[in-house]
Amino acid sequence: MLTGGPLDVLTGDYLAELTMLILGRDRLKNPDLGYAKTFLRQLEEGLGLAHERGVRIVANAGGLNPAGLADAVRTLAAKAGLPVRVAHVEGDDLTARVDGALTANAYLGGAGIAACLRAGADVVVTGRVTDAALVSGPAAWWFDWAPDDYDRLAGAVTAGHVLECGTQATGGNYSFFARHDIHRPGFPLAEISEDGSAVITKHPGTGGAVTTGTVTAQLLYETQGVRYLGPDVTTRLDTVRLTDEGADRVRVTGVRGEAPPPSLKVGVTRIGGWRNEIVFVLTGLDIEAKAKLVRTQLTEVLEGVADTTWTLARTDHEDADTQETAGALLRLVVRDPSPDRVGRTLTSTAIELALGSYPGFHVTAPPGPAQPYGVFTSILIPSDEVPHTAVLPDGTRLAVTPTAPAAASAPPAFEASESEGGAGAEPIAEPTAEPTVRAPLGAVAGARSGDKGGDANVGVWVETDPAWRWLHHTLTVEAFQALLPETAQHTVDRHVLPHLRALNFTVTGILGDGVASGHRFDPQAKALGEWLRARHLDIPVALLPAPEATS
Repeated sequence: MLTGGPLDVLTGDYLAELTMLILGRDRLKNPDLGYAKTFLRQLEEGLGLAHERGVRIVANAGGLNPAGLADAVRTLAAKAGLPVRVAHVEGDDLTARVDGALTANAYLGGAGIAACLRAGADVVVTGRVTDAALVSGPAAWWFDWAPDDYDRLAGAVTAGHVLECGTQATGGNYSFFARHDIHRPGFPLAEISEDGSAVITKHPGTGGAVTTGTVTAQLLYETQGVRYLGPDVTTRLDTVRLTDEGADRVRVTGVRGEAPPPSLKVGVTRIGGWRNEIVFVLTGLDIEAKAKLVRTQLTEVLEGVADTTWTLARTDHEDADTQETAGALLRLVVRDPSPDRVGRTLTSTAIELALGSYPGFHVTAPPGPAQPYGVFTSILIPSDEVPHTAVLPDGTRLAVTPTAPAAASAPPAFEASESEGGAGAEPIAEPTAEPTVRAPLGAVAGARSGDKGGDANVGVWVETDPAWRWLHHTLTVEAFQALLPETAQHTVDRHVLPHLRALNFTVTGILGDGVASGHRFDPQAKALGEWLRARHLDIPVALLPAPEATS
C-alpha cells in the first residue's frame, strides 16, 4: 500500500473474537504481551517509508496492551533513527470488572483516534475499537467533523466496513470469483470526501477487482439488521447506494446516520473447558453400519463426558476410482470442564479399537491431548462508564467524552417494518408468473456469510431488478430454513436492503459459544452462504444466464 500509490492514512485491523482469546492467553504467560506482534514485524519494513511519505498509520494491533505496543513502536523508531510521534488509545479493557473473564473489552469509536491525530501523532495504536473506527476516526480528524455530524460519520463508517477485511472488497472470498483474476488481489482503499461519501478503489496495477458486487458482498458481511450500531453513530445500511464509476471505482453515497445507542458492546472471552476430537475414515460399503458400530463401541467410554457430538460426512462416492473418494468421515467432538475426561486416555481408547472394529479402520490423526476452548459472549455497558482515553504523543491523557446517545424513545436496533422495507423504499412488485426450472440459487445470486459471536449472518444479493423482485418474494425466512435445514431449530431474522438488491439473514445461536469453541465444522460460518447458493429451487428461466454457445 505504501509503494503502490498515494495514501494519507494507512490502517490495519488485527483483532477478531478469536484473536482476543489468543492475546488473553498470551497475557497470562507474559503480562508485557497482549498485542499483535506481527504489526511490529511489518513496521520494521514500512515505518521508514511511511515517515518519508507523510503517511499516518492507525491500527488496533494494541489488543490488550496498547500502551505496551506504543512503547515498542517508539523503541523501533529510535533504533531506525526516525522522529516518529506515537500515540495510543486505551480504556476499552474492562476485564477486571467482569467475573471469570479472560478478556472483556468495550468496542470504542473513532473519537480517540481523531484526538491523537489532531495532536500530531504519526502512528496511533489502539486496543479494541470497532473495525470501522480505524477509518471513521481519521476521516473525522481530516475534515474536522463534529460529533453530531451523523450522516458524514455514517458514510465513513460504511467505507470503513468495506475496507476492514482487506481483499474481501477486491474479489477475495467472492461468489463470482471466476469473473476476475484474484490470484493476488490488491488491497482496497477509500477516497473519502468532506460530505462523507467515498469511492472504493485500489492502487493501479494491483490484482483483483472493485465492483458494485464486491463492495455489496462486503457491506453485507457480519452485519445484523438495517441499523449498524456503533459508538459514534448508528449507520443506516438501508440508505447505502452504490454507483459504478468505471474500472475499479465504486462510489458510496446517500448514507444516513442517527445518534449512537446509549451503551457500548463489550466482547467477553472465557476459557469454556476442554475439547478433543477424532475423525474416523469409513471406506466403501456399509458406511452407515460402520458408523453405528464405532458409536456403539465407544458408548461406555463416553459416559460422563459433558458434551459429545457425532457427525457423519458422506464424502464417499459409489464405485469410486480412488480410495480417498471412496471414504466418508465420521467426526467425534467431545467437550468437558475437565481435561482428564476428554484427554489422551479417551482418544487412545478409540484408537485401540483398530483391530476389533469395522473393516478398513483408520483415523486422520493420532490420539492427542485435550485442548482448551474459548467461549465468546457480549454484554452492554453504558457509554459513560467506559474510560475512553487518548494518550497523546507528549504523554497527555485526554478523556474522550461519549457522543450524545439516542434518546430512550429512539427506534430499536431491529425494526420489523424497516427491516422488511428499508428507508424510503418503494413497494416491491410481485414478480409475474413465468416458466421456471430447478437450479441452484447461486446461478442468479451471490452470498457472503460470517459470524457475530454465536450468531451467523448470511447476506444474499442479485444484480438486476427482475431478479430482485423474485428474490425478495421467494427467499422468505421459511424458504431459507427449508434450504438450510440446520437453521430450522434457530431463530432467523430477515432484513431487506433494497438499494443493494439484498437480503440479510441472521441465524441466532447456530455457532454455539462462538468461533473459539469450535462448535461447528465451519465455526465462523464462512461457507454458510456458499451452501445456500448450492441449494436448488425453482428459478424463472428468464433470470438464468444464457447457456454458453458450443462450437
